[in-house]
Amino acid sequence: MPHIYVILVILSALAAVATYFVPAGEYERVPGPEGRTTIDPNSYSTVEQTPVGLIDFLTVIPRGLIDAGEVVFFTFIIGGMFMVLRHTGIIEIAVDNLARKFSNRSIFIIPALTIPFAAVATLIGTPELSLVYIPVIMPLLIALGYDSIVAAAIALCGTVIGFAAGVLNPINTGLAQKISGIPVFSGMGFRLIIFIVALSVAVFYIMRYAKKVKNDPLNSLVYEDDEEKRVLYQNKAQIEAKQMTTRQKYASMATFIFFGILVYGVIGQGWFMVEMSGLFIVMGTVVGVIAGLTLTQVCEGFNQGFRDVLVGAIIVGIARAVAVVMEDGQVLDTIVHSLGTAVDQLPPVLGAAGMYFIQLVINFFIPSGSGQALVTMPIMAPLSDIIGVTRQTAVLAFQLGDGFAHILYPTSGYFMAALSIAGVAYQKWIRFFFPLFLMLAAISLVSLVVAQLIQWS
Repeated sequence: MPHIYVILVILSALAAVATYFVPAGEYERVPGPEGRTTIDPNSYSTVEQTPVGLIDFLTVIPRGLIDAGEVVFFTFIIGGMFMVLRHTGIIEIAVDNLARKFSNRSIFIIPALTIPFAAVATLIGTPELSLVYIPVIMPLLIALGYDSIVAAAIALCGTVIGFAAGVLNPINTGLAQKISGIPVFSGMGFRLIIFIVALSVAVFYIMRYAKKVKNDPLNSLVYEDDEEKRVLYQNKAQIEAKQMTTRQKYASMATFIFFGILVYGVIGQGWFMVEMSGLFIVMGTVVGVIAGLTLTQVCEGFNQGFRDVLVGAIIVGIARAVAVVMEDGQVLDTIVHSLGTAVDQLPPVLGAAGMYFIQLVINFFIPSGSGQALVTMPIMAPLSDIIGVTRQTAVLAFQLGDGFAHILYPTSGYFMAALSIAGVAYQKWIRFFFPLFLMLAAISLVSLVVAQLIQWS
C-alpha cells in the first residue's frame, strides 16, 4: 500500500480531473440555523465550467492545511497537552493501577472504556475526542496484552457510534432537525435503541478480536508494528506498584476539574475546537506546574507532543485538499444535486435506504457532520416529503450515512490523525474495521426500514 500522503494526493488529483468532465453547478447560499450558512434547495443552476488546472492544483494542499487549520492545531495541542501530562507521571501511574485492577479480567476493560466514550460523544457530538483518548489508553491496553488496534478501536468505534446515533448530539442531530423543521432532539427513544444495538455489536466485535490477540499475539494485525510498545508497556505486573506523590494527587484532581470544565463548555456553552484547544493549553500548563514541572519542562513537553502528532496533523490538511479541489471546480453542489434527485422515483421504504447510501457517498467528499447537514438537509428534507419518507427518518438517514463512515474514509482528517497517533496503518485498520462497518451498515438499513414502516416522526 502507498503511504497515506500518496493516497490522499491521488484522490485530490482524481477530483481535479473530474472538474473537467462533471458539469459545474451551484446552489444559492442563505442564512441558516444558529447563524450558519445553508443552501436554498430550489436554487440549483449550472454555471460556467471552472476546471482545476495544474497551477491551481499545486496550491490545494497548502490551502487544505489552511482551511483545516482548526483541526490541525487542535491535533497539535492535544498531542502537546498529553505529553505534558505524561511527563508529570500521573498518566503512567493511573494506567499502572488500572492494569493491575483488570489483570485477571482484562477483557472487561473494553466495555468499561468504550461505553463512556460513546456516551460522551452521543451527548456532545465530538468524535475528535478519540484523539484525546488514544494516547491515554494505549499504554493500558498494551500492558494488558492487547495491541494498538484494540486501543484505536475502543476510542474510534466508541466515539463514532455515539456521534452517529446522536441521542442528544447538537452537531448532527440537533442541526439537521433544525434545518428540517422538526423539534430538536425529538425521537430520542428510537435513536437510543440504535445506540445500544450498534454499541453492543461493536463491543462484542472488539472483544472477539482482542481475545484472539491475548491468546496468541501473532494474531495481531500490528504485531511487528507494536514491538517497541510491548517492550515499553508490558510486564507491568512484575514491577512494584507505583504511588502518587501529594503533588501528583493534586495534579490529578486538577485534571478531572479541567475535564469537567470541558464537558460543561461543550454542552452548555457551545465550545468547539478553538475553545477546547485554549482550555487544553491552560490545562497542560496548570497541571504540569502543580505536579512539579518547571515552565521550561512544560514547554518542552508541548514541543515533544507536537512532534509526536506531526504526521497526523498534516494528514488532516491533505485530506481537506480533496474538498478544496471540488469547491474550486464547482462540482461539489452538482454531485449533491445529482445524488439527491436519484431517490426521487423510489418508493418510501427504498427511498429511506437510498437517502442513507447518498449520505454515505457524500460523506466521502464532506467529512464533517455539521457541514454535510448544512449542504444536504435543505435538499433531503423537502425531498422526503415528495417521496413519502418522514422528515425524522430523513434526518436519521443523514446521521447514519454520515456517522459510521467517519472512521472508514481516508478523507476524514481527525480519523487519519487518530490512526497516526495510534501507530496503525490505514490498510490494517480497514482489514480490522470493514466487517464491523458492514454490520453497522446493516443495522442502519434495518433501522431506516423500521422507522419508515412505523412512520416515525
